[in-house]
Amino acid sequence: MSVHVTGISGIPLIQKGDDLPAIICRNTTFEDGDILCIASTIVSKAKGYTRALADITPSPDAFRISGLTKEDPRFIQAILDSSTEIIQEYPFILSEVPCGHVGVRAGVDNSNIEGENIIILPKDPSAECREIRAAIKKITGKDVGVIVTDTCGRAFRRGQCGNAIGWAGMTAIRDFRGDHDLFGLELEITEEAVVDEIAAFSNFIMGESDNGIPAVKFSGCGTWKGHDSLFFTKEEDLIRKAMKR
Repeated sequence: MSVHVTGISGIPLIQKGDDLPAIICRNTTFEDGDILCIASTIVSKAKGYTRALADITPSPDAFRISGLTKEDPRFIQAILDSSTEIIQEYPFILSEVPCGHVGVRAGVDNSNIEGENIIILPKDPSAECREIRAAIKKITGKDVGVIVTDTCGRAFRRGQCGNAIGWAGMTAIRDFRGDHDLFGLELEITEEAVVDEIAAFSNFIMGESDNGIPAVKFSGCGTWKGHDSLFFTKEEDLIRKAMKR
C-alpha cells in the first residue's frame, strides 16, 4: 500500500454560511476512494455552531466548577450545555457529548475564533460528514470518504492526538476477527480504529497553532471491512466505571 497525504492550503478563515465543500473543492482535486479529514473547528464555524461568551449566563454549578478549574464560568456553562454526561469536574471537565464521544471540556474551544466567542462541536458530526460527502459528490462526481476530527488528550500518555468524531463513506473499525496471523492463529479480538489513525495523522499535517491547514486529503488508503461501533457503551467502558467508584 502507498498512501499519499496532502494538506489542503488556500482555505480562508471560515465564516457562518460559507459553503465549505465548495471552498475545499476549489483548492484541491479528488479521485474516487480519497478520504478527506476536516477539522471540526471549520465545520462548526461554517454552520454557526458558536456562542458569544457575553450571551451565556452561568449556573451555580458553573460558578462552583470554575472555582476549582479557575476558568471563566461562562466557558464552563458552555461545556455543561454541550454535555450529555459529566464524568469528571476537576482538574478539568471530562464529559460525553451527544454523538457519544468522550472528551475534555466537551470539545468547546476558544482558539481560532475572533473576539470573545467559543466554538461548539457539531451535535451529529457523522451527519455533517454525510452532508459534506454528498456535496463533494455533486460538485466533482467523485466518491470521497469524509472524517471530522477533533484534538483530544489520551489516557496514560502525554500529548494530544487527532480523533475522529464523525465519519462517512467508510467503517470506523477495521475488524480482523476471524482472520489469521502469519502462523495461522485465528484473531479473536483485534479491531483497528482506522478512522482515528487517519485523523491522528491528519492532525500532524494540520498543526495546532497558525498553520492554516484545516483539511487534509488521503489518497490510496484502499477499503476495509468492519463496523461503526467506535465508542464503548457505558456498560463496556471500564475506565468510566473505575472513575465513578
